Amino acid sequence: MSDLPGLDKAPEDVESDDCLAAYTHLYSPVLLQGRVAFITGGGSGIGFRIAEIFMRHGCDTVIVSRNLPKLKEAADKLQAATGRKCVAVAGDVRQPQSLVDAVDEALRTFSRIDILINSEFSGVVFSILFDAAGNFLCPASNLSFNAFKTVFDIDTMGTFNASKIVFERYFRDNGGVIINITATLGYKGQVLQVHAGSAKAAIDAMTKHLAVEWGPSKVRVNSLAPGPIVGTEGMRRLGGAAAEAAGLWNNIPLQRPGNKTEIAHGALFLASPLASYVTGTTLVMDGGSWMTSPNYLQASLDVWTSQTKTSQ
Repeated sequence: MSDLPGLDKAPEDVESDDCLAAYTHLYSPVLLQGRVAFITGGGSGIGFRIAEIFMRHGCDTVIVSRNLPKLKEAADKLQAATGRKCVAVAGDVRQPQSLVDAVDEALRTFSRIDILINSEFSGVVFSILFDAAGNFLCPASNLSFNAFKTVFDIDTMGTFNASKIVFERYFRDNGGVIINITATLGYKGQVLQVHAGSAKAAIDAMTKHLAVEWGPSKVRVNSLAPGPIVGTEGMRRLGGAAAEAAGLWNNIPLQRPGNKTEIAHGALFLASPLASYVTGTTLVMDGGSWMTSPNYLQASLDVWTSQTKTSQ
């Protein structure tokens, strides 16, 4: 019998927003040599790990978010761990002019942008109990009009704003790659998630439309939909340990949550020449959970109730 590790074995990861202590290259270390990635939400969570893995494969990065001090701290960590250049730029995906300024700064620094990662407020969704995308659990009947709009402003409009601006500023004439971090919430009716599920489903549709429209400009556009991922804000907020203790991982075909390095590897594939003929699709990385995880109405309502009481 072979003593090789299983092909579904997770790579090493750390739960905090810190770089990996060690890294084994599965792809060529120069896979993205000379490329520049513009990553919204790159200061923490999945966006941070994507930035790190890209940089470990020769890419320079621009990480963008509203919290500039936190971004600068993240950029220092990334540069120290990888030896590549990382520039922290303040920007709000809801404000087009803010993104125009951020993209222009990136172009002044590097003279190019090859890859756009739309991961601001993406996080990862554990589709049974919580949305880790910085959103919230809420019954549709209790959801305010403004709350629904806010989620769309950040998730859907933010993705469109960044994509349109980078396309107009650089991709139209030079080509490029766009990767939208979405979720599986829209694949089936999900309790307490009409806002997040609708916003993410709209991004998946946007991915297809932009792939068709911008393909002649040599722009590839894809989505990546993670499942329950250790070390994300959602896990910290709503208790990944509790989910494990309750045996909820047993509902996932691969019997475990994923980690940020795994998601970063998926983004690396989609961004690289390995996916040169892939566009307009969604890569689901959830261990199969969306197909098998029950829709726990009462458990979700209990979480929502506890959150409501805490906020009062």
